[in-house]
Formats: sequence, structure tokens, C-alpha cells
Amino acid sequence: MLLRCGIGAALLLLCCFATNAAAAELADKLRDDSELSQFYSLLEQNPVANSTLSLRSCTIFVPTNEAFQRHKGPTHVLYHITTAAFNKDQLQKTMTSDMDGNPPLYITKNRNGDIYVNNARIIPSLSVELTNAAGRRQVMHVIDEVLEPLTASQSAKADVNNLDAMQFMQQADHLNVGENNRLRTYRSQVSLMKKESLYQAPGTHTFLVPVDEGFKLSTRSSLVDAKVIDGHVIPNTVIFTAASQHDEPKTSAAFEDQLKVTVSFFKQKDGKMYVKSNTIIGDAKHPTGVVLAEIVKANIPVKNGVVHLIHRPLMIIDTTVTQFLQDNGENGALRKFYEVIMDAGGAVLEGINNLSEVTILAPSNEAWNVSSIDNIIRDRKRMTDILNMHIIKDRLNVDKIRQKNANMIAQVPTVNNRTFLYFNIKGEGGDAVVTVEGGGVNATVMQADVAQTNGYVHIIDRVLGVPHTTVLGKLETDPMMSDTFKMGQFSHFTDQLNNTQRRYTFFVPRDKGWQKTELDYPSAHKKLFMRDFAYHSKSILERHLVIADHVYTMKDLAQMSLTTDQVVLPTFRDSLKIKVEEEAGRYVLTWNYKKINVYRPDVECTNGIIHVIDYPLLEEKDVVVSGGSYLPESSICILLANLIMITVAKFLN
Repeated sequence: MLLRCGIGAALLLLCCFATNAAAAELADKLRDDSELSQFYSLLEQNPVANSTLSLRSCTIFVPTNEAFQRHKGPTHVLYHITTAAFNKDQLQKTMTSDMDGNPPLYITKNRNGDIYVNNARIIPSLSVELTNAAGRRQVMHVIDEVLEPLTASQSAKADVNNLDAMQFMQQADHLNVGENNRLRTYRSQVSLMKKESLYQAPGTHTFLVPVDEGFKLSTRSSLVDAKVIDGHVIPNTVIFTAASQHDEPKTSAAFEDQLKVTVSFFKQKDGKMYVKSNTIIGDAKHPTGVVLAEIVKANIPVKNGVVHLIHRPLMIIDTTVTQFLQDNGENGALRKFYEVIMDAGGAVLEGINNLSEVTILAPSNEAWNVSSIDNIIRDRKRMTDILNMHIIKDRLNVDKIRQKNANMIAQVPTVNNRTFLYFNIKGEGGDAVVTVEGGGVNATVMQADVAQTNGYVHIIDRVLGVPHTTVLGKLETDPMMSDTFKMGQFSHFTDQLNNTQRRYTFFVPRDKGWQKTELDYPSAHKKLFMRDFAYHSKSILERHLVIADHVYTMKDLAQMSLTTDQVVLPTFRDSLKIKVEEEAGRYVLTWNYKKINVYRPDVECTNGIIHVIDYPLLEEKDVVVSGGSYLPESSICILLANLIMITVAKFLN
């Protein structure tokens, strides 16, 4: 009997030892990895977590030490553990954590192949799978961010176990969501419109909730009707900011026959996250257009999805362009643009405010981080001219640009006298890319159609009017000058245009101008775009290029033309004789008795200036194509080779 008891005790001891050894197996991996030491330290102190490692299957999500350096506040170890083992392929969209109340974890697998748990990315090469002594399968995934559950504030004693989105709004004053992030105004509108069920709905949804700060305008809360509330919910999809596909529109709950609203996320280069609603089809109460809102508190997990707190309500268009610039000028997406406007004296803002209809091309904060801008930003007059180049006296959204752009690149006047912007659209629908050129700078519209009561704001990625590329760079990238660039490539004429030690004034025929020559001189036009006739192409382009120690603006040339019949300008071969006059606010160039409209004057480049003209400086006799009086160089070479072969053959015979 004593022997049996001794054997039983030994077996029990051995079992305990084996269990502890197995528990140590995963713990050892954590302890031995210096990059995971902070989480291991917290895990060691948690008896429930240690028991799970010893006795049960589990999946454990382990943040790196680097993730802890960015993390503020306490860490909830059990929120990083589930009581079932899942490798990367087995992870489910929703998983139950081991924290009190078992709040869910949400898994996102994006199109790039990345896998996220809530807002943390799994580092795939560091995942480990093993079996403990109890035969239980266990998986460890290393993640790049500490997981943060919804918790009560230190002063509150509220029970916050696994709240849904509606309960979250009701108890927000007692939760860790930031001291200034009150939700009372929006919550009261949700109750007034009897939309509680939308926030209580089971499943996995994304909820966008505006904070009280967004209702500073006293009339704004009254505009939050049932449809606006629907526009703040993305049903059946959980979107955490790091895992989101930026600028990918998602259907909101306000998407029906008579009203269609999408919502998308995007991130500024400074790291700030924004969300935007786009009312594609509106009605009398809900106008079309985009509304931007900064996310002030992101990625709050709740029982039925995720909540993001935003600084103002979506869908509501109740501010002027001026108010929008002021609202986004303090610390928002257009902070630098607003600063420059005010530094230039504020007259620009006053001018905008006096316009009944206005469109602003607003450079992003990052667009101002260009060294060439530093040299002119203190020149108040020059800066005012540049700022006015970004202002259009019209309501101009992408649909209207597309209409203007139907048959040619749209040309739109700006507040800056005699300055035009040139819009181009490539692609259709959500894939469309809108570009705008002004003063030699080609910018891409990053955020289009931000609607205001008196117009639109389009956020662009460059400051217009501050050149950043050479004459060659401009020629190569501008869709209106592609034929001239192609012709110059044949003869290597364009190679010189990258020289920053020279100053060029280049009269560039736009593509439509070359197309006109095809009708006027079909044979000559054909030869100009053949490599065998590169010599003639080069000769004609040299006539268009003025090389001097300074550039000639159209204003300069018009002024010079007042005192002489012809202005003589130095070119590569000899000289160019022209006269420039101003007619009805446009410039007209006269060459060889031909009047040619200047379509785009003064396109500035870092080493010169381009004037885009409606027709080339060309006559039919410039390209000899008849009577066999001219043969291209390649044909001459072939003829000489044939003659040599005939002579050699005769000699050998």
C-alpha cells in the first residue's frame, strides 16, 4: 500500500514537473527573445495567463518591445490571448479574447497579404506553433502594436465588459476615450431619430461618431437627421485604420435608390488619419460632395465592431470655403496653406470671402516642403500672386471638369490676372486621376470635391507657380506637349534642355497645333514624325528655341514689340523674328505674317520658360519632300553602300 502511494505521488510529481516544463517551453521562447522581453515580463506576473499556457490550447499575440515604446497606458495581457490555437491560415474574422467579459478580437486580411489583429500587424516570419506537455496545440504571433481593449477611466466604476456601440456612446463619459471627447450631442440625435438599433445591431460594423467639439456651430446638430446617422455607419465591415485600404470607398448604411453615400479612410504624410463621406447622389436635404473629418480617437473595439471618434459630422455641408480653411488651418490638413495666406497679409482670404462662388486648389501640408518655395515665401507680392493662382471664381467639381475636358484639356481662368489652370483627367470613376497645371507646375488632386456652401476645395500635392522641373522635365511630362517631345527625341534635340546652366525661352506648339499641320501640309507633317527625317525636325525645333542669358515672358515680348516692327531673339542657328501683341486679354504672336495664338504663356521651369502656342513656326517649304531633291541620311547611306557593292563586284569580275 505504501509502495503504491509512493508510486502515485511520484507520478503526480512527474506530471506537475512535465506540465511546468511544457509551460516553460513557450515562456522560454519569449524570455530568450530580447525583442519580446516587455510582454514576457507582464505575462510572467499574470497567473491566469500562466495557467492557460500550462493547461490549454491558445493563440497568443505578442507585441514587440518597439510597440511598447509607442504605447501609452496599461497593457491588458489577457486581451492578447484566445483559448483556441490558430495559425495564420486558420485565423477567423472574429475571435474571443480571454479578458474578463471575453471582448472580441478582429482579424483583417488585406489584399497585400498582410494580416492584422485589430490595428496590429502580424509579423509572419516570427509566428511559432508548438504543443505543450498536456498535448495542447499553441500558436504565438508577434505583432507590431499593443492591443487596446475598451476600458473604464480610473475615476469611474462602470462595468464596461464587452459593450456594443450604443452602450459605448451611453457610457462614453466613463470610458478611456480622451478627456475632451464628449459624445452627448450626437448621442442625443441618435436617440431623437430613434436610430439606437443601428448601433445595437449584432455583427461586425464600423461606427463613426462625431465628438461634441464638432457641433460648435449651433445649427449643425439640427442637420443630423436619420439619413446622416446612417451615413456614419459602414455595415458588415470592420475597418481598423492601419489595416484599411486608403481611399477605397465603402458603402454606408445611407446607400439606397434616392441617396448614395460612401465612406473612405486616408492618411496624411504627417500620420494623421482622416475619414471622408462622399454623397454621390443627394437630395434636397443632403447635397452632393465630399466632407472631411479628422479621426481624433481611432480603433475602439466594441462588441459589434469598431468605433472611430471624428472631429465633425460627415455629410453635412454648412461652412463656406473661408470657414473650411480656418477650421483646417490651426492643426489640420491645410495648416501650412492657411499660414502662408495669413503671412501674405490676409488679403487673399478676404478676397475668397467676397466671392459668391469659389473653388480652391489647396496644397497639402507636405506640398510646402520644397526648397524652391523657401526663396520666395518672404516675397509678399510674389506669394500673393502664387496664392491667387490657386483660386477660381466658379464652382468647379470633378464632374464639371470632366465636361470641360470632353474634347480638350480644360483651361480655367484664376483670380491671378491672365493666369490659367489646365485640368486633365485620366481614367473613369473611382480610378480617375485629376491633374492640374499652373505656372509650370503639374499637381495631382489628392482629395477632390470637398464641398462647401459656396464652392469646392480640392487638395493637391504641389504648390502651383513654383517650378520644380527643367524645360526637358516639363516637356516630358506635360500631356499637351507630347508631340514636340517625341519629335525632339528623334534628333536628340531635347537632350540640351536639361542643362541648368542655360536660360531657355521655348515656343512649344501644343499637340493640337501639330495636328493642324497634318491637314495643312500632310506630306510635310508625315516626314516630321519619321526618324529618317530627324534632321528637318531638329532644324524646325531650333527655330522655336531662344537661348539667351535671361528668359522672355510674354509681357516682356509685348512690351518690346511696342517700339519695333519685329523683336529679334537669338536662337541656336541664327535668330527668330516675331511680334507679340495683347488682344482681348490674350497674347498673339506674329511670325512670317502668320498670327498664332499663345495658348499658355509663361510656363515657368527651373532653367527657362515655355510658351505653348497654337501652331508651329512652320511653312511647307521647310520640309522638301518632292522631286527627289532631298533624301534622308539613312537613305543616302543605303545608296552609297549599294554603289560601293556594285563597284567592288565590277572590280572582282
